Formats: sequence, structure tokens, C-alpha cells
Amino acid sequence: MKTEFREENQNYVMTFEGRLDTPSSQQVGRDMRALYDCEGHDIILDCTNLEYITSSGLRLFLELLKVAKRKGSKCTLVGLRDDIYAVFDEVGFINLFEIRPAL
Repeated sequence: MKTEFREENQNYVMTFEGRLDTPSSQQVGRDMRALYDCEGHDIILDCTNLEYITSSGLRLFLELLKVAKRKGSKCTLVGLRDDIYAVFDEVGFINLFEIRPAL
């Protein structure tokens, strides 16, 4: 699993590439810590190249969303593949996150 963090147009953007499964979730969780200091910045999670996600990956996204909301920031998912979208829909996350097509 590969992640990349950047600041773009006053937003924090993180891209995900590969499989976000239980073994990779610890490192991805550490990588996502950069997003937690988001006050004054909205967060964009670019999932265009996310191939797979497990419950441990979903938990990371939910924890980030909670932090962002407490700090007045918005958290947007972009580029969800149909199968990943189905997972988010099944667990009810579609109603929690703003979702947009790929960047």
C-alpha cells in the first residue's frame, strides 16, 4: 500500500494506491496522522487507485472523519471504484462522506 500526502489549494490531499487491508493499515494510519492537523483545511482522500479496503481501513477513514468534523473541516472521497463504493455503501459511509468523481 502506498500513500502520498500533499497540500493543494488550501486542502490536504492524500492519495491511496493498492490494498488497504489489515497488514497495511498500521502504516497507513501513521501516514494519515499528517491529516489530523487539519484545522483550516479540508481533506480530500483520493481513492482512484485504491484496489481493496477492509474493515481496518474503513476504521481509519471514520476516525479521520471524526477528527475533521471536530476541527470544522470537511472530508471528501474522490475516485471510488464501483466495488469500493459498494463497500462504503454497505456500511453506511456513503451518508457520512462527501463523494466526488476522480480528480
